[in-house]
Amino acid sequence: MSQVIRVLVATMSGTAELVAEEVSALLEDAGYASKIQLMDRMKVEDLTPGVYVICTSTYGTGEVPDNGKPLYAALETGKPDLRGIVYGVIGLGDSIYPGTFCFGGKRFDELFTSLGASRVGERLDHDRRCGGYPEDTAREWILEWLPLLAQRTSSDQTS
Repeated sequence: MSQVIRVLVATMSGTAELVAEEVSALLEDAGYASKIQLMDRMKVEDLTPGVYVICTSTYGTGEVPDNGKPLYAALETGKPDLRGIVYGVIGLGDSIYPGTFCFGGKRFDELFTSLGASRVGERLDHDRRCGGYPEDTAREWILEWLPLLAQRTSSDQTS
C-alpha cells in the first residue's frame, strides 16, 4: 500500500474543501493514497506521524476558520509533540486585507513548526485577487511539492 497523505481542511465557505479535493486527486494520480479530513471532525490524537497537507482559508481578522478553531486551540493549549509529522500548507486569503493575508495558513504553519513538525517546501499563500482559481494554483504547487516530499522522505530513510 502506498503512503497515505492526509489533507486537513479548515474552511468557512467551502473553497478550501474544493482545493483539498483537487489536491487529493493529484496525490492519487501521483501514486499516493489520500484522505481528506475536515478539522472539525479531528482530535489532537488523530495527528499521528506521517504526511499532511493543511488546506485552510482565513476568516475575519486573520482567524482560523470556525471548523478549524477547536483543533487549533487544542494544539495550542495541549502542546503535543508533533515530531514525526511532515507537512505542507495551502493558505487561502485576500490581499485586500494585507495585515491578515493568509493568516489561517500562517497560523497553522507556525503552530505545527513550534510543536516539532517539519514543513516541506514553501507555504502556498493564494491571493483571491490574483485572477486565478485557487485549485489551479494549488495544482501547480502540489506538483512542485511532491518531488520535495519524495526527496525529504528518501533522505529521512537514509539517515
